[in-house]
Amino acid sequence: MHVDPARDDADDAAPATPEPAPAAPVAPEAPAEPFEPDAVPEASAVLPEPAAPELDPVAPAFDDDGQWHRVSPKFIVVEVVGSLVALVVTVAVIALVAYFAEWRWAWWVGGAVAVVSIVSIAFEPRRVRSIGYRLRRDDLVFRRGIMFQRQVAVPYGRMQLVDLTRSPVARWLGLAELKFVTAAAATAVVVPGLPLEEAEALRDELVALAETRRAGL
Repeated sequence: MHVDPARDDADDAAPATPEPAPAAPVAPEAPAEPFEPDAVPEASAVLPEPAAPELDPVAPAFDDDGQWHRVSPKFIVVEVVGSLVALVVTVAVIALVAYFAEWRWAWWVGGAVAVVSIVSIAFEPRRVRSIGYRLRRDDLVFRRGIMFQRQVAVPYGRMQLVDLTRSPVARWLGLAELKFVTAAAATAVVVPGLPLEEAEALRDELVALAETRRAGL
């Protein structure tokens, strides 16, 4: 068998293939921390809730309970005394005129006035019981009258003056009356026959409420 010497020399001259270097050791990974949904990162701060703005004090409003407030029964005495005084003065004037002028028919006029006045006085208790007021959320309603009943609604925001007055007889009985004055003279309302404590408390509440409602118009 013939061996080529040139081939043998080439095989001897070819470099040997180097072996791959061993891989560097890999450090073990640190175990991941468990995720907590409720946990808050330290870097994020929880902002405090904004404080509610302070509101200006508002005068209390009345709730409409559907109740009519009546005046004091003592007001009957005030009305009866007033009617009797008016009757005496009227009959006295007519009698003087009839006596000095010698007008006989004037005596009949005086008698008719006396009868009508006495009948009117007999109805005073019923008229007093028909007087009442009602406090609604936006206005005050006043009513009076038997056959011809009158009702007036006065808005709180339209009240310009709340006046408290007392006659000598009412002062003796511990009563007072409230007068509500508005821009329109036709809506002026007088609530008579209120106990003094109730009249003063109602006046103060209505004045405060009227100022608040006018400021909000």
